[in-house]
Amino acid sequence: MSDIIIDRGHFDSIEEFQNPDELYKELIDKLKKYHPSDDISMIEKAYGIAQDAHEGQRRKSGEPYIVHPLCVAIILADLEMDKETIAAGLLHDVVEDTIMTNEDIEQEFGDDVALLVDGVTKMSKLQYNGDKVEFQADNLRKMFLAMARDIRVIIIKLADRLHNMRTLKYQPPEKQIEIARETLDIYSPIAQRLGISRIKVELDDLSLKYLRPDVYYDLAQKIAQKRSEREEFVSSIVGEVRKHMEDAGIKAQVDGRVKHFFSIYKKMVNQGKTLDQIYDLFAVRIYVDSVKDCYAALGIIHEMYKPIPGRFKDYIAMPKDNMYQSLHTTLIGHSGIPFEIQIRTYEMHKTAEYGIAAHWKYKESSNGANPDMQEEEKLSWLRQILEWQQDMSDNREFLQSLKGDLNLFSDQVYCFTPQGDVKTLPYGSTPVDFAYSVHSAVGNKMIGARVNGKLVHIDYEIQNGDRIEIITSQNSKGPSRDWLNIVKSTQAKSKINQWFKHELKEDNIVRGKETFAAYCKSHGITVSNLMKTEYMEEVMSKYGFKEWDAVYAAIGHGGLKEGQVVNKMQELYERDHAKQITDDEILKDLDEQTKKSIKRKRNGGIVVRGVHDVSVRFSKCCAPLPGDEIIGFVTRGRGISIHRTDCVNIMSLTELERGRLIEAEWDKNTIKGSPDETYLAEINIYANNRSGLLVDISKIFTEAGIDIRSINSKASKQDVMTVTLGFEIHNTAELEGTINKLRRVESVIDIERASG
Repeated sequence: MSDIIIDRGHFDSIEEFQNPDELYKELIDKLKKYHPSDDISMIEKAYGIAQDAHEGQRRKSGEPYIVHPLCVAIILADLEMDKETIAAGLLHDVVEDTIMTNEDIEQEFGDDVALLVDGVTKMSKLQYNGDKVEFQADNLRKMFLAMARDIRVIIIKLADRLHNMRTLKYQPPEKQIEIARETLDIYSPIAQRLGISRIKVELDDLSLKYLRPDVYYDLAQKIAQKRSEREEFVSSIVGEVRKHMEDAGIKAQVDGRVKHFFSIYKKMVNQGKTLDQIYDLFAVRIYVDSVKDCYAALGIIHEMYKPIPGRFKDYIAMPKDNMYQSLHTTLIGHSGIPFEIQIRTYEMHKTAEYGIAAHWKYKESSNGANPDMQEEEKLSWLRQILEWQQDMSDNREFLQSLKGDLNLFSDQVYCFTPQGDVKTLPYGSTPVDFAYSVHSAVGNKMIGARVNGKLVHIDYEIQNGDRIEIITSQNSKGPSRDWLNIVKSTQAKSKINQWFKHELKEDNIVRGKETFAAYCKSHGITVSNLMKTEYMEEVMSKYGFKEWDAVYAAIGHGGLKEGQVVNKMQELYERDHAKQITDDEILKDLDEQTKKSIKRKRNGGIVVRGVHDVSVRFSKCCAPLPGDEIIGFVTRGRGISIHRTDCVNIMSLTELERGRLIEAEWDKNTIKGSPDETYLAEINIYANNRSGLLVDISKIFTEAGIDIRSINSKASKQDVMTVTLGFEIHNTAELEGTINKLRRVESVIDIERASG
């Protein structure tokens, strides 16, 4: 049926050995259809060099390697990219995989192509690894910098990734999952932000195919089974709409499209429905010549069918950040079945399919083709990300920002300033987010807000179309710490944190000093005993501070635990003033039978000051691991008990009991970890209760080869599950890696180590 367009051809298996000459002919035919110049000498030259450079190389599929850069170039031609980009697509692997250098490319093709190839080559060396948060975030920083330098670099990389996804079946199963996860996490959202839905949709569906093959093939089968009745329904809608457009004198093209699998899957998950309960698997689109015709068509559609309240979106008046424009409305058909209609001009459709690539301006010269400034200005989200990179030194915070707020993955709301300027914010944003989007000074001086002329609370959730006015006062004392719990945008969080760190430094110092003193008082420690220059200098050196006030400030804003600082200084004080404990005195205090039964090789990798060949044991309350800061406690009859310095039991010792503390540290070789030496670790996992949670958690340990010694779980009234796990592990580095993997398990809220 011609009215229904089902584009599923890219999921078919590729021909075993595609003919490079036929692919090259296809590339040239596509290029000539849209490019204003008939001169293809640059493309011919690039193909010739790439073919020679990759001679003898083959992909895992068995095809000649040149097939890959040719397919990448064809994808770029489908996006109607300039010749320089297509030439770079043909050459994108020659520097990395052959003896050819970037200098050779610059000599043959000029600066523009060389810059693009160099950018893609550097990005290819960035290895995504979901297990290493720091490394992943650093790679993303570099990726966005490359995009800012020339957006065509990421467009080539997207084309490269798309062809790799199309041929992913030739990779080992574990590699398929890794690449598909990376694609869904990173490349698909970038394609969406660039507005290239043609690539985004296919990347999503291919990722689903390898991450959830059961879901993918089940959807494919069920949709195919009921295709005829659904096509009949949509065909009737298309016919009715087309006739009404003709009767109204509006020149329009009307067709129906199958929604892609990943979109259907997300709707099923988010709405908790089965496929049979989702009726709008098809979307009807109307293409017209002008914006005026868009709104005229909308009026006709709303006369024909009953619109569902709250399901109309005007992306023409308020375009998305990726330049997408269209009218969306959901209606009830005559049979009572809901369906969606999208109305747009042909130019809007081109932008929806190709995004930033649709706005590329060609130049006849070979020295570069760049979008005009107006188009570059539409990439405001990219500039915002670059600003975050400067504000955030912490890679984890940066990565969380990308995956959480305005950035790559969330929906948006559109609101207005009193002057009528549009502001785009993350879904769920508050007037505080709005204030900081205007200027940090506005946010810092904010005391209230009006929405649509009415006073609202600062935690009011902004709705599309709201007109927001921020009330400020020069007498404002600045933002509240509570604001960090209600804002949604990374920009607001970053600016608030900056204010507390810089503007309130004096307050943080006072707060830190008071917290320090209060801790000492509650533990029976005399502050004056600790405030020796040499003790302070050792603490500053340990934590990287240049002045003591900076230590107080860190304690004041929560960056440093007061207990750790006090305990370290108390250790130093006792070293100098407490009675020296000798080997003989300790040995005298130890029960010989206990000592013999618990004595461990090399004291378990522990070095205790002033003591040699004395038994040590690891406390069960805090389960110290190599890499933790530790301290020894001389017990009666049970040797020396090793604790973490932040152990609750150590922190709560009286001043008299603290006299039994003794310095201890890990042997340097022990910190690195030994295959033969493991230690008991215990963590608490907090997660929203769901079926299969414990299976998913256990899988992490099984895959890592870590033995679980104990597991207990209980659910709260709020259905939050607490899972306490005890397991054998080598050091804190391995523990951190394991915790990072566990944090990515679905529904996990938080993880903490047992601390006594």
